[in-house]
Amino acid sequence: MNRRGEPAENLAAAFLERSGLTILERNYRCRFGEIDIVARSGAQLVFVEVRARRSEAFGGAAGSITAAKRRRLVAVARHYLAARRVDRACRFDVVLVRGAEQRVEWLADAFGE
Repeated sequence: MNRRGEPAENLAAAFLERSGLTILERNYRCRFGEIDIVARSGAQLVFVEVRARRSEAFGGAAGSITAAKRRRLVAVARHYLAARRVDRACRFDVVLVRGAEQRVEWLADAFGE
């Protein structure tokens, strides 16, 4: 996490906790990259990418999650599951923090088909 992203990640973590998720870990890093938040929703493990943008130019926060970024997130998640010896259902969520007023939008199962 960089210093500019920290307020958005703090806001996202608080939002997710208020929404019923349990935060297990923040800023999990490995050789493949980083996952901003690892949480639990019931029996399901949730890997959360937090994206913050002040404007919607160039696709905004949601548009910044490219196919390459998704592949890296999946690789980091696989590493996390193997390192922790976790065998449970999981999903990828995205929390968008938009504009100067920091509106939060939660996209549950953002990579689902």
